[in-house]
Amino acid sequence: MNIYDTANTLAAEIKKSDECIRLAELRDRAYADETNRVLLDEYKRLQVNLQMSMVGAAGQMPTEDMQRFQQLASLLYMNADVQAYLLAEMQMQKTLADIFKILTEAAGIRFDLPENS
Repeated sequence: MNIYDTANTLAAEIKKSDECIRLAELRDRAYADETNRVLLDEYKRLQVNLQMSMVGAAGQMPTEDMQRFQQLASLLYMNADVQAYLLAEMQMQKTLADIFKILTEAAGIRFDLPENS
């Protein structure tokens, strides 16, 4: 079996995992409401922009974007469906990060992240 076949097998296993199925159900529930959809799209857009600015601008985040992101987070986490979805998404991201770490270590590549001070 070649490495790409193995990766595709892993992807199929992840897709049918309980965690991934639950995440899809929670995403559908959270996005079913039009207001939630608009707010979640804005939240995710800001999240990516802030992550990119942290990498590219020596940790400098635009204050307005950060404030808007925090306001949206506070608003979104008041909704039980959205909160459940965002928490499940964070858990899936952690699982995928753990898998990535296993794979990079197998390849002899180190991606050490700086410790929070």
